[in-house]
Amino acid sequence: MLSLVLQLAVLGVALAAAALILISFVAFITATKMPHLHQYEEEKFFLNARGQKETLPSIWDSPTKQLSVVVPSYNEEKRLPVMMDEALGYLEERQKQDPTFTYEVIVVDDGSKDQTSKVAFKYCQKYGSDKVRVITLVKNRGKGGAIRMGIFSSRGEKILMADADGATKFPDVEKLEKGLNDLQPWPDQMAIACGSRAHLEKESIAQRSYFRTLLMYGFHFLVWFLCVKGIRDTQCGFKLLTREAASRTFSSLHIERWAFDVELLYIAQFFKIPIAEIAVNWTEIEGSKLVPFWSWLQMGKDLLFIRLRYLTGAWRLEQTRKMN
Repeated sequence: MLSLVLQLAVLGVALAAAALILISFVAFITATKMPHLHQYEEEKFFLNARGQKETLPSIWDSPTKQLSVVVPSYNEEKRLPVMMDEALGYLEERQKQDPTFTYEVIVVDDGSKDQTSKVAFKYCQKYGSDKVRVITLVKNRGKGGAIRMGIFSSRGEKILMADADGATKFPDVEKLEKGLNDLQPWPDQMAIACGSRAHLEKESIAQRSYFRTLLMYGFHFLVWFLCVKGIRDTQCGFKLLTREAASRTFSSLHIERWAFDVELLYIAQFFKIPIAEIAVNWTEIEGSKLVPFWSWLQMGKDLLFIRLRYLTGAWRLEQTRKMN
């Protein structure tokens, strides 16, 4: 009997090892060596408030604003106005109190099928194209891809990622700015402050089903085990980066959809970029694009592939590259 148990155990270990080798092989041969940074011709321009085409700037230009806000938007014609009203109300009031403060908001329409670009362009007409710009992507790239396109066309010394649903209270950007400043001195002028909902976890568990809670804990474990240590909430869409940190991390990013945040922080930790995790005010907003089970399954696969592709050398981290 003991011999049979031992044989079964050996067989189980062998099958697990074989499965890991097979998955690693699949991850390796299906990997794109470096992220695709191509820009369609139409994506190199934005419309000013008069409807005329102007060339977008580059992340590799010297900054001319203190803060850039990048808002990825996919079919957000209904939720975007609430977020934009709050954000621009705050930014305008801050500029009144401190005339030296300068900002821009970049809405990136990620191939929407609704009127997202038209809704966003109304704010460009109201506030001027020096403050609000709309980039309309030719096709859907995913949230990470949309943010990268916005970041690569930004002018800010610091760059804020902010979701179009307005789930995070926009004035909390001041908390992220303080968290970023507390990390000084920044190595090579690079630092990141991540908004976090970890302090709300107990409350959210009380409102979720057991199945969704199990998925959440499973995802958190995979993030910790495979990719990112020390950050409790990698998925909050409210993150502040220095210009140098943004160019370094996003030019190396491979994942363009929901798990991109994890790879972003994996890259940051690889380059030893200091990261602060800051509690923010967050409210769940209806209209999420995530389908719980399938989205978590896709993210779980992405996490495994992130780890295996870097481990096997299919993906390598290199110095900052410019976009074609």
